Amino acid sequence: MTSAPENVDSAPRPEPDPEPDATNRLDGASRLRIFAVILVVVLFAEIAALQYTMVASAARQIAPSFPSVGANISWMVIIFGLVGGATTPILGKLSDLWGKRRTMLMTGVSFALGTLICALTHTWWVFLVGRALEAVAISAPTVAYGLFRDILPRRYIPAAIGVIATGLGMSALAAPLIGGALMDAYGWRWLFWFLLIFVGVMMPLMWVVVPESSLRTRQRLDIGGALLLGGGVGLVLVYLSNGNTWGWGRLDSLAYLFGGLAALIAFLLVERVVAEPIMDPKLLFSPRVLVILGAATLGSMVIGIQGYSIPYMLQTPTQSQLHAQILGVALSGSGGQTLPPAMAPLFHTIFNSTLAFGLGATLLAYGYYSAVYSGGVGMLSGAGAGELARKTGPRLPLIIAMTMFTLSTVLYAYFPHSKWQYGLFAAVFGIGFGAFYAACPNLMIEAVPARQQGISAGMLGVVNSLATAVGTGVLTAFLSGHPLKMEVQIQGLPESATGGGFHVIPQLYAFSGYQQGLLVAAGCGAVGLIVALLMRHGRSPATGGEATDQGVPAQRTAA
Repeated sequence: MTSAPENVDSAPRPEPDPEPDATNRLDGASRLRIFAVILVVVLFAEIAALQYTMVASAARQIAPSFPSVGANISWMVIIFGLVGGATTPILGKLSDLWGKRRTMLMTGVSFALGTLICALTHTWWVFLVGRALEAVAISAPTVAYGLFRDILPRRYIPAAIGVIATGLGMSALAAPLIGGALMDAYGWRWLFWFLLIFVGVMMPLMWVVVPESSLRTRQRLDIGGALLLGGGVGLVLVYLSNGNTWGWGRLDSLAYLFGGLAALIAFLLVERVVAEPIMDPKLLFSPRVLVILGAATLGSMVIGIQGYSIPYMLQTPTQSQLHAQILGVALSGSGGQTLPPAMAPLFHTIFNSTLAFGLGATLLAYGYYSAVYSGGVGMLSGAGAGELARKTGPRLPLIIAMTMFTLSTVLYAYFPHSKWQYGLFAAVFGIGFGAFYAACPNLMIEAVPARQQGISAGMLGVVNSLATAVGTGVLTAFLSGHPLKMEVQIQGLPESATGGGFHVIPQLYAFSGYQQGLLVAAGCGAVGLIVALLMRHGRSPATGGEATDQGVPAQRTAA
């Protein structure tokens, strides 16, 4: 691949950067101090991942509290990615301007406020406002990457990045178990009370244990660009998630699509003229960075699709459970007509889809059947991939990640869904999950010098957040087009006596919708694998950014 014509460092800077190590680096600190800093930063950075996994896994249980929204219950997950994607670059720049620790603490305050709102409200749009405030914390891992680069001894940086990936695996492991126990005992609102307590404990620890980086660069905030990007993607996702209900070709539906596309085009034009864009075109189109962001987009779409579909599938009732529920409604008369108990043996239900994928699991059971495997393996994979990046380069972990992403989605789409198979498929996905979150940040750190770490980390955070939201939105489009339907038949009675024909079961979906979404994820993983195999960057051992800080220009090395 040819090199980019422009130097990615050519953008004018108001003042020179500090020396690479003039950042309060803990070179003389004890191992205990260094490990304490890593632990606290990682736990703090986990607040967004913990709640994402906890709330996304509980969507099936939260949905009955908002019955009017239907398939759009997924917007409690989508809005998290949209707002996180729009705010991450702004907060990435603020971290360069005000300090990375201070910025992380700011995200904690916003998260706490949003969590309090979600715990208290009974109104859907207010709940979404709370979710949006929580989403600001998505930037915490992105800022943490830069904080590690600034304050840790260089030999610890690649492994510390891997530990963040390990922490993401820990969140995937712990969230359904903690959330399931709380939900079974107290209801879903206690998910948010727990998260509020967690962030309330972590903020003082962050202030006391973690030193602030002294690296500062002047920044101009591209708020307009962030609004255009987040708004544009959001409008397109509104069209995707509601097109089946509204009508794909109706003018009022198409207005969302064309409005979103217009906003995205305006975003690209604005980024070319603003002094300090959230996605610097010179940096964006440098070979290394462009390839990394492309791989991150594909991998995050896989995570968005799997992260929403698998918990929902596993918590879908079995055919016998649904039959019993429908029969119970008929016997109680709550459906409008009362079925005499003597006719119960003659009562039959027919569904438009197999329900073999549903286990009727509670959130806690989902944790036992799936999350312990994906999260536990993800923890080990993240730590191992960080060490692998240090020894062989971060490209190999990316290859492993994309291979496992592709394999796991194909397994979910085409193979049976017993308890042990869910666990096996989750473990395969967990290998990819941990490796992915160790590979991409290390690839980016090795691609750009310290002065561009804030904007490059922000760009990576934007891509991860928005692509996850897009993946969930694409899945929602398939699910809304494939609702689960049932027909009631009573032996000896005409079809008209039972209402006739199939009727939609609210907030449950046919397997064909999940399968099509998973095949899109498999395609993303396969293309991502090709990108990783062709990537020329990341084949040398990770140095924690030392090579680029010493003057190796990112744009002069092929991708």
